[in-house]
Parts: sequence; C-alpha cells; structure tokens
Amino acid sequence: MRNAAFFAWGILNPGSMSLISAVLLVAISSALVQGFEVTDTIILERFGGYYGLAYNPDKGEIFLTNGDFHLVYVISDQTHSVGATIPVGHIPSAITYNQEKGELLVTNFGSDSVSVISASNYMVTATIPVGHKPMGVASAPDKGKIFVANYGAGTVSVISDSDFSLIATVPVGEMPCALTYDHARGEVYVGHAGCNQVIALSADTHRIVANITVDGLPTSLEYAADRGEIYVVNHNFSSVSAISTGNYAVVATIPVGNQPSAIAYDRGSGLVFVANFKSKSISVIAAENKTVVATIPLEGEPQGICYDSGKKELYVAFSESHKVTVISVLSPNATHTIQNEYIAYTLLIAVSVSIALLILTVSIYKSLRLRRIPNK
Repeated sequence: MRNAAFFAWGILNPGSMSLISAVLLVAISSALVQGFEVTDTIILERFGGYYGLAYNPDKGEIFLTNGDFHLVYVISDQTHSVGATIPVGHIPSAITYNQEKGELLVTNFGSDSVSVISASNYMVTATIPVGHKPMGVASAPDKGKIFVANYGAGTVSVISDSDFSLIATVPVGEMPCALTYDHARGEVYVGHAGCNQVIALSADTHRIVANITVDGLPTSLEYAADRGEIYVVNHNFSSVSAISTGNYAVVATIPVGNQPSAIAYDRGSGLVFVANFKSKSISVIAAENKTVVATIPLEGEPQGICYDSGKKELYVAFSESHKVTVISVLSPNATHTIQNEYIAYTLLIAVSVSIALLILTVSIYKSLRLRRIPNK
C-alpha cells in the first residue's frame, strides 16, 4: 500500500501536474492558433470524378469539374448548394476563371478541347480545339491570351481570348500538366508530370526563358503575386518547392504530406494550402518562413482545392467521393483574440485540476500513513 501511495504521489505531484498542464495548454493553444474548422460538407448527386476547382469572386461561386460524368458544377459560397450543372467535353480536368472576360476555361482531357463557359448564364459559348490530352490552363488577360498545357503532345497551345484562334504551339517537353501565370513579369510557368522540370515561358514571345529543377513530378503550381514566388507541388517527393520569380531560383523545399496533388494560396493570411492525396490531409504553409504551421485531417483523398477569399473558406474536392469539404480559415487577428481567451480559460482549468489532484493525493497519502500506525 505504501508503494502505491508513493507511486500515486510520483505521478500526481505538483511538478508532474504542472508539466501535464503545460503540455495540455501547448496542444490546445497550438491547435487554436491554426484557426481552421470544417464548417460544412456539400453532398453531390454523383459519386467520383471530381478534380479541378476555380473561384469566381464576382458572384461568390465555386466551379468544380467532374471527369467521370463530363460536367462542371456551380456551387454558391453563400448556401453551399449546387446552383447549376454544365455539360462540357469529355473528361474535364483543369478549370480557371478569366475575371476580365467573365468566363470559365475548362480543359477537356478526353476530347482535346477547351470549353469556354459564360459566368453570367452558365452556357458554353465556345469549344476550342487544342493539342492532345489538355490538362493545365492559365489565363493572361493583360496579354489577351489563354495558355493550355497539352499533356499528350508535349506542347503549350497559345490562344487568343477574343476570337479563340490559335496563336502558337510551343514545344515544352514531356507531359506538361500544370500552368500558372505571373502577371507581374508576363511569364507562364509550366510543370511536367514526366520529369523534375518547371519552365518559365514568355507570354509575349512564347520563348522559354528559364528551366528550373525541382524535386520531381511538379503537377500543380500556384503564383503568389505579393511575394513574387511560384509554389510547386512535387507529387512523388511529398514536398513543395518555392521558386523566386526574380531569379528563377528554388528558395525553399518544404516537406508536406504523402503525394501532394493540388495547391492554393491566400494572400490575406499569407498561407499556402496543399492537398495531400495519400495522407488524406491539408498541409498549411506559412509563406513568410516556409514552414508547415498546421495539418488538417480529411475523411478522404483530396484531389482538388481552391480558396474563396471573399468568405475565407477552403474548398476541397475528392476524386473518389461525392462530397466537397468546406474549411473555414480564421483571420490572424480573429485567431489571436480567440487564442488569448482560450489560453486564459485553459490555464484556469489546468490550475484548478492541479490543485484538486494535489489535495486528493495528499489525502490518500495521509490516510495510508494513518493505517500503518499501530493501535495503543
């Protein structure tokens, strides 16, 4: 009995309880600093095939491609409900929004074309023939051009956004699959699924101006205009490369989850969101110091992702599901306020629990000692 008492005292002494309380406080406050919460799950009528996402800030809508059923879904960010479904070409994959034109551009992987959708009435206004198996698409409205990565042809198609005529076909190497546009420098970045290269292409001359080596399989790219950086998902190496647009140098390589598949950036908070397919999670990277500050667990394997800057929400699509997860991203100020309040509350609880356990332990110890005193 005496050994049991000393064991209890060793576990529940004030020093141990202080350590336990500190660990509890750090864990809770750390989770709170991250400021993320799954606020809704949108259930779609068809199962599987969801891939690309794009945000229309003018109408507060999310556009989602479905490659299995050859559709584009329109989701309201106010109600999180589907407002329309738009038939497009065969196996739609990537999608982007041209705000200058009020148009959505969708690559149809299975029909070698790009569908142009009016954001006002959700009608397909044009179907543009491009190279074999188009995947990535980027709009350069200041140049009046659309760029399309043709995965099966090893080229990038350059298209006029006024009459949708073909301006140029640029050889770029094996399996180009992802594009993003740097409007500050007038350059298009191309990621390749068949190698470890990202190339920078002049939007004016259509010539390659840089060839940048990253970890491997750069299958998704995101431009951070305020930082002058391109973020590159390295699918097979579970990392993200940060490239400076000033000198085309890789300035950081950031470990993330297993098989990252898509990426998005929030300029307001300076956070980069990475969908990790095999890890079933979202890695959150602080662009300032290039470190992962949070990992958000998911129910399934994420395929597509986009950020709604108007509602401060992250939308996550799954290729093998009929759901879209909506994650709320708190602003740094709001998170800081809630964090302070929660820390104070947690400290109060931790101290109260420590005192209560201390009193209980002392009582048990005294009781056991009294039992050992012989009767006179």
